[in-house]
Amino acid sequence: MIELDKLSKVFGQKHGTKQTTAVDSVSLTVEEGEICVFLGPSGCGKTTTLKMINRLIEPSSGRVLINGDDTSQMDKVELRRSLGYVIQQIGLFPNMTIEENIVVVPRLLGWDAARMRERVRELMAMVALEPKQYLSRYPRELSGGQQQRIGVIRALAADPPLLLMDEPFGAVDPVNRGTIQDEFFTMQRTLNKTVIMVSHDIDEAIKLGDKVAMFRDGKLIQFDHPDTILAHPKDDFIRAFVGADHTLKRLLLVHAGDAADDSPAMRPSTTVAAALEQMEEDDRRYLVISDESNHALGFVRRRDLRRVDPETPIERFRADFAVTASRDENLRVLLSRMYEYNTSWLPVLDEEGGFLGEVTQESIAGYLSSGRSRGQAPATSIHSPAEVG
Repeated sequence: MIELDKLSKVFGQKHGTKQTTAVDSVSLTVEEGEICVFLGPSGCGKTTTLKMINRLIEPSSGRVLINGDDTSQMDKVELRRSLGYVIQQIGLFPNMTIEENIVVVPRLLGWDAARMRERVRELMAMVALEPKQYLSRYPRELSGGQQQRIGVIRALAADPPLLLMDEPFGAVDPVNRGTIQDEFFTMQRTLNKTVIMVSHDIDEAIKLGDKVAMFRDGKLIQFDHPDTILAHPKDDFIRAFVGADHTLKRLLLVHAGDAADDSPAMRPSTTVAAALEQMEEDDRRYLVISDESNHALGFVRRRDLRRVDPETPIERFRADFAVTASRDENLRVLLSRMYEYNTSWLPVLDEEGGFLGEVTQESIAGYLSSGRSRGQAPATSIHSPAEVG
């Protein structure tokens, strides 16, 4: 965990150069294993704040605490062991091979050769680079995207708990940037590193961040889950920064489990009459059928239940799902799937096939306009099958 406590930086001298407040009393806490993105326009103080964390710039006032320890009381060598640092310019040593670049810090820490070799191969696998093909090369022989991957894993080589990243993917072309972001996100979730990243890209922030810290003129304006910032920007500056399409951006952040409604599931023995009554009451065209363990078996259509014996069990009219949704899939994926399959609804299932509810175009619109956000609302709970029939 890292905590900034009223952290400030003033450049210039009281008697001489005009003073400029670059960072003004910033306080926030990033929990262990979270990715926090410092976001804002150029010159807003985000990079200065990042550099105060690793003491490349000394604060004018305030504190930086890592797991409760004040970094101003730490030896700088000790602090460096706790931090990995990645910058946009990558900074690989041109006269060293890729393997030599990766193990710079472990070698300084006295790791033995076998341990370093094992760590290098472990990290190369995480960024999908074949060790035999790349380790003996020099940075100039790699593409920009490949160099950036090496820069990231070099920062992780000594297994630091905290990773600081200053516009790490800004110099990578758009095609490779998305791939590297995905690789980094997967790697971070595997390693459970605490990450603070500087960015000016709202799309990158909402894709990667567990929390987003919005800066303006050296001040921390809003600090929250990215969905909450998109749903409830604190002021006009943040509203303009996140863009007029902020609701569409939320589609990437909201999961099926968040937007699923509380549609009941029916047992196979439920009668047609009872099912139609439920459909009429809820204004539904479909009902999911599940067994006693809430495992989804299929569904029935209202149109198929018309003009049949009302005492017939609905199991007779059960149809298989053409397509379903998983609880953690985002709404953008779900809407795309709806259009692909020409359907207005998707049943949401857990990993074992348990029925969680339905996502419809109406439930998505309702969620986005409800005022709820992922940073505020609890996930939708599992719904029990209706005890009907």
